[in-house]
Amino acid sequence: MEQVPLSAEAFTAGVTAATSAFGDATRRDIYLFAHAATDGVTTAEVAQRFGLHPNVARHHLDKLAAGGYLKVEVGRPARPGAAAAPAKPGAGRPSKRYQVTEKALALEFPVRRDDLLIALLGRMLALVPIEQAEAMAESVGEEYGRSMAASMAPGEGHRSLQAALHAVADALTAHGFASHTEPRGSGLAIISEQCPFGGAAVQHPVICAVDRGIVKGMLETLYGETVPETSASRPRGDDTCVTLV
Repeated sequence: MEQVPLSAEAFTAGVTAATSAFGDATRRDIYLFAHAATDGVTTAEVAQRFGLHPNVARHHLDKLAAGGYLKVEVGRPARPGAAAAPAKPGAGRPSKRYQVTEKALALEFPVRRDDLLIALLGRMLALVPIEQAEAMAESVGEEYGRSMAASMAPGEGHRSLQAALHAVADALTAHGFASHTEPRGSGLAIISEQCPFGGAAVQHPVICAVDRGIVKGMLETLYGETVPETSASRPRGDDTCVTLV
């Protein structure tokens, strides 16, 4: 089916919806600035454009990358009309360029279609033995989580567990989970106030294994191997979903 181009009004509404999860008007403007840049933007360019400290500009860009709205590429783009040259020893760290992703460019929100697919998934999983269904759902989540993490900061190596968990919570928030981290017992936890799967997860709690897999897959890439555990979930009647690490 041919895709109908978005109007300016629909595009603006889409951008607002995509970035509202972050609760920051400046971040919305930064996203629009990156969207208009054919070759993406750097932290320095964003800092200069919006009068921000580079660390603040990087924070906004990383938040958008964590949500999958920007992708990160590392390199030294050539000057206009000049051929790219290999980096020289001692030339400094290559700049990270943030570019919009296909997800961000499309800005499609087929909510009703997604609801049908989620309902279908839940019914199909209900036909599979619970252990097998959970393993399959978690595996799918892990693969997706690794892909999300790999697009956030390629080549940067592993982070501390706390930093990695903050990045995972930001990514989950961008996908509708409204997540944050906090200490729980002797470890750390990701608390999700909302669930984008809605009633389907309540009817088919096995879908929660997808969330656990996403956390596991992202942490594997950003930090290292972990064994996340679901200690509370809305389908069980809890007020929030809690994943312990």
